Amino acid sequence: MLVVALLVLTGNIAVSVLAFQGLIGFSGQGADLSIFSDAYFWGVLSFSVKQAVLSAVLSVMLAWPVARGLYFLPTLRGQQSFLRLCLLAFVMPTLVLITGLVVLFGRSGWLLPLLPDDWNLYGLHGILLAHIYLNMPFAIRMLRQQYNNIPDPAWRLALQLKLSHWQRFCYIELPVLRPVLVMLLGFVFILCFNSFAVVLALGGGPQATTLEVAIYQALKYDFNIPEALSFAWTQLIIAGGLFVVLYRKGSGGWLSVDLPDSHWRPLPGKWAGVAYRTGYGLVWVFLLLPLVSLVFQAARNDLLEFDYLALLQPILLSALLGIMAACLSVIIGYLLLLPVREARYRGMTRRQWLLEWLATHTLIAPAMVTSVGLYVLLLPQTDLDQYGLVLVVVLNTLAVVPFVVQQLRPRLLQYDAQYDQLVRNLKFSPLLRLQAELPYLRQVLINAFALGLLLAIGDVAVFAIFGHQDLITLPWLIYSYAGTYRMDEAAMASLVLLLMCAGLMKLFVVQKLPYKVKDKR
Repeated sequence: MLVVALLVLTGNIAVSVLAFQGLIGFSGQGADLSIFSDAYFWGVLSFSVKQAVLSAVLSVMLAWPVARGLYFLPTLRGQQSFLRLCLLAFVMPTLVLITGLVVLFGRSGWLLPLLPDDWNLYGLHGILLAHIYLNMPFAIRMLRQQYNNIPDPAWRLALQLKLSHWQRFCYIELPVLRPVLVMLLGFVFILCFNSFAVVLALGGGPQATTLEVAIYQALKYDFNIPEALSFAWTQLIIAGGLFVVLYRKGSGGWLSVDLPDSHWRPLPGKWAGVAYRTGYGLVWVFLLLPLVSLVFQAARNDLLEFDYLALLQPILLSALLGIMAACLSVIIGYLLLLPVREARYRGMTRRQWLLEWLATHTLIAPAMVTSVGLYVLLLPQTDLDQYGLVLVVVLNTLAVVPFVVQQLRPRLLQYDAQYDQLVRNLKFSPLLRLQAELPYLRQVLINAFALGLLLAIGDVAVFAIFGHQDLITLPWLIYSYAGTYRMDEAAMASLVLLLMCAGLMKLFVVQKLPYKVKDKR
C-alpha cells in the first residue's frame, strides 16, 4: 500500500513538473520578456494587487466585529444556521453569486435607485463586493474559532484586576488574534489575487483585469502563448511565494465542524450588545439577499414554457465531472497521507513536513497557471478537443486534493494515536488495516467527498481552458446566459446550481452544534 501511495505522490508531482515544463517553453515559445516594459502589464499587475489588498483588508476588518459578537453573545439566535450559511457562501460556485449581484446591483438591478449615480457593478466596485461576500464568511469562522482559544482564567484574571475594555482588548484578545489575522489577510489576498470567475464576469475592461484573466485572454482570444507565459510566471512567483510563507505559519481549522462552546467570557455592555446584534443582522441580510433575489428573478420565467432540457445536459455533465474529481481526490488524498503517517510514526518530523507540503503543493500554483502549462505542453501533441474533459477532471482533482488532505489528516492522525500501535502489533495486512479504519473514517470520508464535489462542481477556470464548446457545464452555461444578458435564464440555472450545493452542504455538515450554552455570568 505504501508503494502505491508513493507512486501516486510521484504522479501528482509529475503533473506539476510537466506544467512547469510547459511554462518554461517546451514548444519553443518561451515567455515574452518585452512585456515587462509594457504599460498594459504593469496596469494589470497593479490592479491585481490593488483589488486583492482591498478585498483582503475589507473582508477581514468587516468580519472581525461579527466574530467578536458571536463570541461574546453565544446565545444569539440562529447562530448554528449562520455558521453553515457562512460555509456555504465560501464554497458556493462563484457564478451563482455573480448572477445574484447582477440582479441586485446590475444596470437594471433592483437596488440601483438606492446607489450613487457613479455606481458601476462592472469594475472595482463589483469585484470588491463579490470578494467580500465570498471571503468575509470564511474570516468570520476563522476569527470566531480563534476567540474560543482564549482561556477562561484570562478573563477571570482581567475581571479581578479590573482591566478596562481597551486593556482587555490589548492584553487578552489581540495577542491571541494577531497570528491568525496575519494569516487570514495573506490567505484571502491569495484567493483574491487568483480570482478568475469574478473578474471575468465583473471586470471592466483593461483597467479592471487581473493576471488570471489576462492569461485566459492572451491564450483563448489572442493565442499569444509568450504573453500568457509571462503573466503565468508573474502570478506563480507572487502567489506561490506568499503561499510558501503562509504554509510555514500553519493552517487553521476553517473547515472543521464547530465544537460546543461553553467558555466563560465577560458580558458586553448594553450598547456593545446592540452593535453586535445589529452587525449580525446586517450580515444575515447581506448573505441572504443575493440568494433570495435569484428565486424572484427565476420566477420571472414562464415556468411551464421554460426549456428545462437545456439545463439537463449541463447538470449531468457538471455532476459527472464533479463526482469523478471528488472520488479521485478522496482516494488520492488518503494515499498521499500514508507516507506522512509512516514518517510521523518513525518520528521523522522534517520528512513528515516535506511529505505534507508535497501532498498539498498544488495550492501553490493557481489552476489557471497549471492549465496554461499543460495546454502549452500538450497542444502540439494532443487533440485537446477530444481529451479536454479528461484534463478538466485531472486538474480539478489536483486542485481539490489539498482540501481533502486537510479534511482527512486530523482524523487519520487521531486514529493512529489510538490504534496504530495495536494494528502494528497484530500485523494486519494492508487490506485488513483498511477495513479496520473505514468505520472510523466513514463520516470524514463522506465530508471530504462532499467538499471535493462542491469545489469541483463550480469550476470555471479549468473548463475555460480545456472545456468543449458542445458539452458545457452548468457554471459555464450560467456564464453564457449572463454574457448575453439573458438574466432570467441565468437566474434559473444559478438557482438549480445553488440547490445542488445546498443539498451537498446538508450532506457535508452533518454534525449539529450542541448549542445549549449555560449563561455562567
